[in-house]
Amino acid sequence: MSEPHGTEDKYGKADRERQAHVEAVLHSPSRKKIVVAGPGTGKTHLFKKVLEGKRKCLTLTFVNALVEDLALELCGMSDVRTLHSYARSVLSRVDRDVEIFPKLSEVIAEDAKILLKEEIQFNRLFHNRDDKHKHIPFYRKRRQYYGKYYGFVDIIFALVRFFEENNDRIPTYDQVLVDEFQDFNKLEVSLIELLAEKSPVLIVGDDDQALYDFKDASPDHIRRRYTSRSSGYASFELPYCSRCTRVIVKAANDIIASATANGCFKTRIKKKFEYFDHKRKDRESDKNPKIIHASLFAAQIPWFIQQRIEEIAQDVRDKFSVLIISPTKTQSRHIVAALREKGFKNITTVERGDQQEPSLLDGLEILLDDKTSNLGWRIAAKFVLDQEAFESMLQETNDDSGKTVSEIIGSAPKKKIKAMLKILRALRNDEGVDEQELLALTKAVGIEPLRMARDALRDRVQSSSERIGNPGIRKIPIRATTIESSKGLTDEYVFITHFDDLYFIKDNDKGNVTDRDVCKFLVALTRARKKVFLISSDVKNEPTFLTWIDNNRIERIKVVDS
Repeated sequence: MSEPHGTEDKYGKADRERQAHVEAVLHSPSRKKIVVAGPGTGKTHLFKKVLEGKRKCLTLTFVNALVEDLALELCGMSDVRTLHSYARSVLSRVDRDVEIFPKLSEVIAEDAKILLKEEIQFNRLFHNRDDKHKHIPFYRKRRQYYGKYYGFVDIIFALVRFFEENNDRIPTYDQVLVDEFQDFNKLEVSLIELLAEKSPVLIVGDDDQALYDFKDASPDHIRRRYTSRSSGYASFELPYCSRCTRVIVKAANDIIASATANGCFKTRIKKKFEYFDHKRKDRESDKNPKIIHASLFAAQIPWFIQQRIEEIAQDVRDKFSVLIISPTKTQSRHIVAALREKGFKNITTVERGDQQEPSLLDGLEILLDDKTSNLGWRIAAKFVLDQEAFESMLQETNDDSGKTVSEIIGSAPKKKIKAMLKILRALRNDEGVDEQELLALTKAVGIEPLRMARDALRDRVQSSSERIGNPGIRKIPIRATTIESSKGLTDEYVFITHFDDLYFIKDNDKGNVTDRDVCKFLVALTRARKKVFLISSDVKNEPTFLTWIDNNRIERIKVVDS
């Protein structure tokens, strides 16, 4: 049965209007273009169109999940890289011996604390281009002592400085694409502007999704370039969301309007975010007309998710995917553990790799590949020396004598580290090892073999039991993550847990909602393609963001004790 003429015309009009925005970008003569594109508005489609007929192209972002997706989507059309990966690839052509150790800045910060008696946030100096800071030479000297290694941030800094001093060495491309520009910092922006001197650049971002202030990022960079004619960028937008159902798009606009009315988003780029009329999406929207809200105790959340997944399975009777977003890693891990105990077997966790202190295993892994590495010996030494001996060793590495760490460390500690390396080397080569020595090593590196054995046995017993879990939903693909790590992810059904002011509003005790609070909720809300479940764990207080959404878009579920 064919659709009524008016309906077909509605879909045709929507297609034409969306395509007009794409054509505006494609036909612009400007070599510098900036596009604001909300969630699900077709930036990958735009990328493909821009890349058509071009040969040497580069796509840059800093979100690993986006690199993987874009690399697949743009396979054969563009080289897709994170910023630090790109920096390494270029610097490797200048100096072949270049490697990345993500925690290098943590190592050198600890060196500074001992050698300079100061606590220095080196990454912040690099992020903000504080090139002339008095401690940059100290960092450079320590990095050179540690050989071929750079950190995630200082390798970008090194590339920017190299390009600034060697303008003729900046590569040229048929097209450079830049994704998630709202989360770039001053250093990263410097790199893009240098590339733009030699190649056409298309920047895409959305200041409503600015999350990563931990790396001194600012949405002001995209706002200035989008709104100011003097920036040299031609400005465009992609306003039509084809990812989310109608109610989610409308709820997102409710949040933006309420945020603006409450004093947030004062410098926000004014742009449209509209539902894209499409036959399939209309059917999904009609079937999922409400956002679900439930208030229950935190311990009930896994049970509630299980119940809703069972209902979805009974309704759709087909494959579907689930994303569970929690404010913290601890909350996410607790939910994952509880769902696994309920029989769910296809759960994966997605976590952003936050910077952590270097571990003994980090140092040993470096030494497995390079037995003379100063960095590897220095990291390992911290775990086999007492604090006084460790600080004395560091002092000696800083006296310009040229001595390596392995020469300074002393015979007994050196022998202990070599014994650990012998065991790891045997394991790598699948050779036999002494059980007692292996147990001692696992204890030293922080691995608990008894717990691992217990978990393995538990999983085996559970997997062999047909009584655990509903067999119809046991293998439903579920991803669990935090809000920050959900960037770049999307699934049909999204559960947002612990949806309370305590977790979603940073200054809850002061009653202040910040731009970042709003952005975080918008990102979480718009991960869903079909339906969103908001699960509050504060049974006494209604979440602020819930009151910002038109009440007609909310269906409240009364929870009965499990």
